[in-house]
Amino acid sequence: MSRWQINGNSILWDIKNDKNLPHEDHIEMSGLRTSLIIRYGVGINGELILKRHPVWPSLRMIPNNTHASFQMDIEENILPYFESDGMILQEYPEEISLDGVLCIQSRSNIGISVKREIFPCVEAKAFMEKLTLINSSPSTVKIQIKNNGKASYARGCNGVYIVESRLSPAGELLLAAGAEQVLSLTVSARIANEPSSSFDVNAELLRRKARVSEIVSPMILETGIPEIDKAFHFAKIRAGESIFQTRGGLIHSPGGKAFYAASWCNDQVEYAGPYFAFTGDAIALEASMNAYRHYMPFMSPEYKAIPSSVIAEGFDIWDGRGDRGDAAMYAYGASRFALASGKRDFAIELWPAIEWCLEYSRRKLNDHGVVASDTDELEERLPSGNANLCTSSLYYGGLISASYLAQELGLEEKRLEYLKEAEKLALNIENFFGRNMRGFETFRYYDGNDILRSWICIPLCMGIMKRAEGTLAAMFSPYLWTENGMLSQEGDKIFWDRSTLYGLRGAFLADDTERAFQNLQAYSAKRLLGEHVPYPVEAYPEGDQRHLSAESALYCRVITEGLLGIEPLGLNSFKISPHLPANCNKVSLRNIRAFGTEFDILVEKRNICVIRNGEILTSLSGEGIISF
Repeated sequence: MSRWQINGNSILWDIKNDKNLPHEDHIEMSGLRTSLIIRYGVGINGELILKRHPVWPSLRMIPNNTHASFQMDIEENILPYFESDGMILQEYPEEISLDGVLCIQSRSNIGISVKREIFPCVEAKAFMEKLTLINSSPSTVKIQIKNNGKASYARGCNGVYIVESRLSPAGELLLAAGAEQVLSLTVSARIANEPSSSFDVNAELLRRKARVSEIVSPMILETGIPEIDKAFHFAKIRAGESIFQTRGGLIHSPGGKAFYAASWCNDQVEYAGPYFAFTGDAIALEASMNAYRHYMPFMSPEYKAIPSSVIAEGFDIWDGRGDRGDAAMYAYGASRFALASGKRDFAIELWPAIEWCLEYSRRKLNDHGVVASDTDELEERLPSGNANLCTSSLYYGGLISASYLAQELGLEEKRLEYLKEAEKLALNIENFFGRNMRGFETFRYYDGNDILRSWICIPLCMGIMKRAEGTLAAMFSPYLWTENGMLSQEGDKIFWDRSTLYGLRGAFLADDTERAFQNLQAYSAKRLLGEHVPYPVEAYPEGDQRHLSAESALYCRVITEGLLGIEPLGLNSFKISPHLPANCNKVSLRNIRAFGTEFDILVEKRNICVIRNGEILTSLSGEGIISF
């Protein structure tokens, strides 16, 4: 069932006509110095539920570990409220909309309507609410503002942190019949010896909307399927906004109350970076390069494992699960990013790190010729043995993309070496992991694995297609596929959206187009318009289905690399092999900023047009290579 509906660039929850109440949900929104998790909804008596939880990643707590960003539930006792004739104003929401700003429109118990527009500030350590009060009664309403200008305190690495809450203008309001009044609620944080700041809510709201527009303006998708087009739009917001200004520069981070001012070899290096390379967004590109740079000091001549995460604004590390296959993640993600960015200076800077990670992975080959690692990206949540399918597949993908990058850099011997290594590895993956599981000719995940696992999809994403038919049948079978995508393992209730999104991408690449598109459409509708909206989530039951940022980047890659089949071949070239289903024979992706230029792709049935500066640059049939 869809609780929400698409309404232009936003999605809308029409509460007045919703018979399935009460209901509440949560969403995360981020600026450069503040992330804001809001729980909102409608209570059993129709009352507004609104709980605010800001996070300030650059205000570090003690000990300064992965989870040490200063954050708090904003309790009611520090928030201002309204009274009229001794009665506390109570809001009853009638409509809620989302598009980078949470907008709640409510009636009240004192004859006025209330509109709240809630958002994190782009630059400041603050979030704001623009409140518009409209007197819909026939007489003047007197409103008092109570509990204004409150503060709370906490101790952290940099001293005492002060959180201040203020509603402006303050005092008493006389609202004539039909009149309206705009107020602003600011909740801000600062170090005690820093001066307090004031904020203009209209200016801050314009900045937030401008940043959201900047994030979504690259890659405008039109498939004719509203749920997919709009899910792509929203995924771009969540992927692009979760970037924080820190002592270590701009850092893209997952979020979710837990993961800030830090980067991971899977989320940022493997998942998000290759997507950001298509956006041309200066903030996202810089954050991606910083993620890749933060691991370089740990690439030692002794070839010890790099850490899984660089934390605390780039000044500490987390390596609590040993080697998760992080070097393979890095080699694959960095080489894809470098190619698609079209920036030779990025490629030159990243090449030594890519080369190191591939050599590290080669040295980790076991007696069966597949890559050994302590665990995988699920970090011992589920068994992964001594060598898992995910790590070896990523190493294969890294070898292939690095061979293209080597060619760009004039390193012909390296190109041939990596292709030869990839050929051997593909054979070893087949011999070691290839198995009949539940009657499907697919892969086991590790030696001793006897149930189906979601990551059987990953060889497809790397171009290993020998077991494609059996793998696809297993993925979409009742053993794994549910209304929430793939279960992490057969017979369990756990799901992680990242493997579902890899699986959908792999299904397109294996040309299982009808089934991939049907499931993409159903998944998109559920995440965008269902009970928990509007982004892909991390996991269930872990983490309350947090809106971690890199999962949204993976959703976008289902479109770019899956549906359109774009594979970077060089700094200025790529292969395109679209996979369009019967009910979607025309797709366009406009304002792509990659491979050193800006261009549009228009696919109609089997005809592909690449358009630059309003002119058709290339026209192909079926598939082909585009060079600029």
